Amino acid sequence: MTPSSHEVTKLLKDWSAGDESALDKLMPLVYDELRRLAHQHMRREKRGHTLQTSALVNEAYLRLVDQGNINWEGRGHFFGIAARLMRQILVDQARRRNFAKRGGGAIRVSLNEATTVAQEQSANVVALEDALKSLEKIDPRQGEIVELRFFGGLSIEETANVLKVSTGTVMRDWTFARAWLRKEMSAR
Repeated sequence: MTPSSHEVTKLLKDWSAGDESALDKLMPLVYDELRRLAHQHMRREKRGHTLQTSALVNEAYLRLVDQGNINWEGRGHFFGIAARLMRQILVDQARRRNFAKRGGGAIRVSLNEATTVAQEQSANVVALEDALKSLEKIDPRQGEIVELRFFGGLSIEETANVLKVSTGTVMRDWTFARAWLRKEMSAR
């Protein structure tokens, strides 16, 4: 473990124990990585997306602070939760766009190619979320692996550490889960 990873883990544990000052010390250490994680999420979004990387980091930060009594297990656990929150923020926004697309209080505008692409991307985000929820019902660990690897950007080794399984298990489950999600999404 590098000293910074060790320091992050210590601060997370201190925060879990109720030390609010640990959060103030933690955020400068993890901000760049949260930004990288948000950037990964935003790369999958259409250009001109109304939510910017910084806003996604800030919204995720606010939700992380509101998490309350989480017993943080370490850096990987923290970034796994952060990835889940970022995914949920983007899914919520995609659902709002789809609601507006169906006339839910939206202002009438003429359709153009950019709007069509944005709507298709919103539908893809929602379809991925729905497929992932179905996978989590069948195999919760595979759902967690997808979340940590795809949305969290964790390596095979980091994912194995967070889930306390072997790297071989993560690799098998990751391969199966990706194939299953591809099949499930193409059927929708």
